[in-house]
Amino acid sequence: MKLAGKRTIVRFFFSLWFYFRVACFFCAFFLFDLAQAAPLRLVFSADTPLEVQKDLEAFLSRYLSREDAAGASPEERERARQSRAFELEKTGSELLATEGYFDARLEARARNESEDAFTLWVHPGRLTRVVSVDLALEGVLPEERRSALLAAWRLGKDAVFRQEDWNAAKEALLQDLLEKDFPDARIVFSEARVENGAARLVVRFESGAAYRFGALEIEGLARYSPDLVRRYNKRAREGSPYSAEALSALRGALENSPYFSLVSVRLDRESAREDERGFRIAPVRVTLSERAAHQLGFGVGVSSNTGARAEINWRTADLFSRAIEMKGGLRLETLRQSLYADFFLPPGEGAYRYALGFLLDKSDIRNLKLTSGALGISRSRQSGHIRHSQNLSFITEREESPDRSIRRNRALSLNFSWTWTPEVSFGEHLSQFQLGSALKPVSDQNFVRVYALARQRFYLSPRDSLMLRAESGIVLADSREGIPQNFLFRAGGSASVRGYAYQSLGVKEGRGTLGGRYLMTFSGEYTRWFADSPWGAAIFMDMGNAGDDKKLFRLARGYGAGARWRNQSTVLGLDAAYGEAARSWRLHFAFEVPF
Repeated sequence: MKLAGKRTIVRFFFSLWFYFRVACFFCAFFLFDLAQAAPLRLVFSADTPLEVQKDLEAFLSRYLSREDAAGASPEERERARQSRAFELEKTGSELLATEGYFDARLEARARNESEDAFTLWVHPGRLTRVVSVDLALEGVLPEERRSALLAAWRLGKDAVFRQEDWNAAKEALLQDLLEKDFPDARIVFSEARVENGAARLVVRFESGAAYRFGALEIEGLARYSPDLVRRYNKRAREGSPYSAEALSALRGALENSPYFSLVSVRLDRESAREDERGFRIAPVRVTLSERAAHQLGFGVGVSSNTGARAEINWRTADLFSRAIEMKGGLRLETLRQSLYADFFLPPGEGAYRYALGFLLDKSDIRNLKLTSGALGISRSRQSGHIRHSQNLSFITEREESPDRSIRRNRALSLNFSWTWTPEVSFGEHLSQFQLGSALKPVSDQNFVRVYALARQRFYLSPRDSLMLRAESGIVLADSREGIPQNFLFRAGGSASVRGYAYQSLGVKEGRGTLGGRYLMTFSGEYTRWFADSPWGAAIFMDMGNAGDDKKLFRLARGYGAGARWRNQSTVLGLDAAYGEAARSWRLHFAFEVPF
């Protein structure tokens, strides 16, 4: 039986291979027939690289899309054929030259009486290579900088000479000069001599004078003092060497501040002066448009997590006319109500910005009633793509569940947070790490809390994306008793494990669900957007849980599909998910309208 089974499998694969070859033959015959009927047929010599063939076919096909003029005479049709043949030869030669084939020979012939049917014979000839580079950097460059730029020249001897590479090499060296120390740099002479497959390059750069930053000259201020703008200037300091990156950093910092909407930052070279060392000192001109100081907002919404929502919030960037930013509001949801306010001081001379805030919160979720208050002070700074923050907060909490007596928990905790949002070409990435601790006697329990989150979205195509998310957390303590729920973990809901109610995964005590010391969740979601439409569809799978006993910890799975709608700033989703452990389907959604 085993031998017969093996023979059957072998016959199956031989049959599959036979039919595959037959199918390939008919496909090749069909494509050959189409090629014969195509308006342009390209015949290449044996030395033509495959990449060059593909480029020519794609590029030249558009020149044969025009139709003949109705009623044209035979003489006019002949002139049109000759013109089209010349156009094909000229355009093909130009394209081959950009790829380094300057000795190419092309011949186009009409295949029939129609001017839209041609055969183009292509002989690319030899590939042109660089045989010499005469590169000079003139001006007041330090010798170390000059040597580094010469060593970094992109188009060296024996490299294939392409027009695009030639332009890119000159542009890269010029940009290096322009962006650091020498904003007056220019190319004074450039020549590429191409003959018999050899390219001889000659290029001369002039650096111009070396610049240093002068004082800030600020325009457009009405409400705020110039000192506020200077607090954001960390790199374009007076007397420091000029760099375009420093100006960009100042502009970005001002644009991201709560005080200004439109920002222009430039080096005023027309007003530059020369100092005794020969440097050009140019002021930095900053032109600003101030944001509205006070804003009052309202919003309504609904979500599958906390139900219907109404919110009023107020923001001011000039509290007490001291450039103190304040954000506060009242949020009323079906399952949660909160009152909050945060006060942000203007940035100091250092890199950190300090803030003070308070929060009053009341919730009734999964038969756990919580009433809590929090007061905290924090400082934060942005360093490249990483945001650092430290926070000292005091939380007091009243906890009530149907099967337990009322308990009160408190904690004075010191917390550190790092958020990393790098720029990646293939999608979007966010990583976050948090570390916090509390000690007796000001806290009811000694504990250390560690939390990590990583989220990556891959753009597979303009219409397809894949999102992966993982998070984990652990509270190191003798028990969870005395630890406020804000430091413990629960899972489930639209932003966690779909297929389960919001915060329904945790420690079960009677009819209530409490937070545990352990958390782990994973998510994967594939989204496909419909062409020329804001609508899309997604499929997903989530796994995760929260608990207090490592031996009993099991991941709960949920999976399903949903609809997506997007505009320039947001994506809304409606998901139907099945929770395996709950053995039920749930809808997950969130929708908000600000006004």
